[in-house]
Amino acid sequence: MSKVGKQPIEIPERVTVDLKDNQVTVVGSKGKLEQEIRPEIEVKKSGEQILVLAKSKSKLSRSLHGLTRTLISNMIEGVVKGFEKTLELHGVGYRVFLEGESLKISVGFSHPVIIKPVKGITYEIEGDNVIKVLGIDKQLVGQIAAKIREVRKPEPYKGKGIRYQGEVVKKKPGKAAKAEAEGA
Repeated sequence: MSKVGKQPIEIPERVTVDLKDNQVTVVGSKGKLEQEIRPEIEVKKSGEQILVLAKSKSKLSRSLHGLTRTLISNMIEGVVKGFEKTLELHGVGYRVFLEGESLKISVGFSHPVIIKPVKGITYEIEGDNVIKVLGIDKQLVGQIAAKIREVRKPEPYKGKGIRYQGEVVKKKPGKAAKAEAEGA
């Protein structure tokens, strides 16, 4: 049995959880999320707790046990608090603007890159080089943040590009520094 899967999930006040035909629906103050549950897993509601049980001891059901519990826990956290990923732009002239609901990112290309809004995701801009991706679905927030980072990944020589807040880019020495080290 999974250590994570065995733990019950507490349902906070003002959050409703419905279980119907391998479908979990969580409704809270920030919105509504749905997740389909695999047939190898059983989800029960007892009072103000949700229990996730593996139907058999097969490898597949054991591996899905902890995953399902974490997915439901993240759904509850999302409708109560929400999730956020912060990205920073590093580089001379690298800027981001909010045009309506779309992001307009200028990162050294001949044209600005426009990222269209996605249902359930909102963007916030701090200054002209910090992007906050906000939403209630943890997976979608991470996916959109990764898509924005993919526009211009941090390069290893100068560290320019889009990176997550707190991400450390290990810099490589350039040709000149390498040649000096060999010649000395």
